[in-house]
Amino acid sequence: MTTTTTTHKSEADVVLIGAGIMSATLGLLLKELQPNLKIEIFERLDVAAAESSDAWNNAGTGHAAFCELNYTPEKSDGTIDTSKAVKIVEAFEVSRQFWAYLVEKGLLNNPENFIKSIPHMSFVWGEKNTKYLKKRYDALQQFHLFKEMEYTEDAGRIKEWAPLIMEGRKGAKKVAATSMRFGTDVNFGALTRSIFRYLETLDGVNLHFNHEVRKLKKYDDGTWRVKVKELESGTKKRVKAKFVFIGAGGGSLLLLEKANIPEGEGFGGFPVSGQWLKCTNEALIAKHQAKVYGKAAVGAPPMSVPHIDTRMIDGKKALLFGPYAGFSTKFLKNGSYFDLAKSIQLDNIKPMLGAGISNIPLTKYLIEQVFQSSEDRMRALKEYLPNAKKEDWVLENAGQRVQVIKKDKNGKGILEFGTEVVNASDGSLAVLLGASPGASTAVSIMLDLIGRCFKEELASPEWQAKLKEMIPSYGQSLNANPQLANEIRHKTGVILKLKD
Repeated sequence: MTTTTTTHKSEADVVLIGAGIMSATLGLLLKELQPNLKIEIFERLDVAAAESSDAWNNAGTGHAAFCELNYTPEKSDGTIDTSKAVKIVEAFEVSRQFWAYLVEKGLLNNPENFIKSIPHMSFVWGEKNTKYLKKRYDALQQFHLFKEMEYTEDAGRIKEWAPLIMEGRKGAKKVAATSMRFGTDVNFGALTRSIFRYLETLDGVNLHFNHEVRKLKKYDDGTWRVKVKELESGTKKRVKAKFVFIGAGGGSLLLLEKANIPEGEGFGGFPVSGQWLKCTNEALIAKHQAKVYGKAAVGAPPMSVPHIDTRMIDGKKALLFGPYAGFSTKFLKNGSYFDLAKSIQLDNIKPMLGAGISNIPLTKYLIEQVFQSSEDRMRALKEYLPNAKKEDWVLENAGQRVQVIKKDKNGKGILEFGTEVVNASDGSLAVLLGASPGASTAVSIMLDLIGRCFKEELASPEWQAKLKEMIPSYGQSLNANPQLANEIRHKTGVILKLKD
């Protein structure tokens, strides 16, 4: 007897692939802007935010460029490039405004479950690094959103800010630090799951777990056929969608290739894995209250910038150090070892080889990281916590990232360490590639995507008015408007229950 498999067919205005912070943010923005939209969300795992958005998998939470030194590189002439830091801090303020709107309107409850006040610090030692940090501080003081940053070379003052990093520190090495009390810790796993819980209460929104998108094909009328398989039952589904967003973290590249849009040609990916040292000593955890970032090793990817990091995870205070980088051919923590091989195509072989040749220091760095011993990891930790003891720390696996490789204007490959939005020219499909700073700037990234893919709707008075309601600074620079910046920071801080 022959059995036939029935394919369930449906239609949607929007299909979101991946149940992470990006899909959650885009889905909620679009639903607020146009409540009658029908949205279908597909996630291959059995829970939301289990990959890059999860707190244990995220290498940095609450990125606002206050302490991340890789966002302010020193140029060849000795000056500090502040452009990326300024862009990121503006973007993080947009995220705060959107979250505050959601809390104020009752769409999200208990903001303390996903955001907490925590100072952001940079810490360096040695004459050269101290000079760099002072130049960085001076350069950032030109911008209002960094005005509250403090700088010191006084070891006693640094000990007040973060006692553990100074205890047991010997020798005459010069030290310096900056501190921004306005920093926050954000649990993007908790935030993402809260947003999806709300979205599921709305008419026209369906969230499907254990569903894997297998194929994407564009119809002649500009809509998309999305083929999906329910992993537990094997049931096949086919959704016709007007707009598709691929926000599948490391898995986005493979889906972009399946979409086969001209704009996606030449893109490749370089996977980077990570690990944490997690503190198990409650006394040490209680004693440290800051995110302290240092300088990355030569060739290190941004997700590997060393930091000793106070976090709130599942309602409990945690202390992490790392992440230690590594290499895996997986594109997702729950991916396949064949992901890298499957991503290689004729159109991206040359860019990937070119990026590999021009990033020999990165390759060397990752090889060294892979072969690190526990003693090597402890030596790195002791640079930040001189009195650290091996018995107080355990090794935990962190997340998986895929750094973007793309063609430059000469057709050669370059490795990008930020996020990249790729969209079809008609706006019917968009893909988010890359990693840092990612989650912290999700709202700005998704607003940019909406500007590319929903141009006509965005120009309407209704959408413009709603965006200004959700994000009071929409269309304005907070660095250029100190009074507005102060008002918004105070208001969002009160709504989100943050310390002023």
